Amino acid sequence: MKKRFKLIDLDCANCAAKMEDAIKKIDGVQDAAVSFMTQKMTLEADDARFDAIMQEVVRVCKRIEPDCVIQL
Repeated sequence: MKKRFKLIDLDCANCAAKMEDAIKKIDGVQDAAVSFMTQKMTLEADDARFDAIMQEVVRVCKRIEPDCVIQL
């Protein structure tokens, strides 16, 4: 399943790159892209575990960029 999410308060391109790398390492994630310019994240992950994977994505993003909010 491939979904796109809006990011709110993503402050820097470096943080976006760190978030993208961390998300790609999560088990079940096939591909991820975080764009600082468009403030969007595209996530391709296992359908059966998508909700659990999204919870992990949110946790990882909060650790890297505490002010960033992912609109679910």
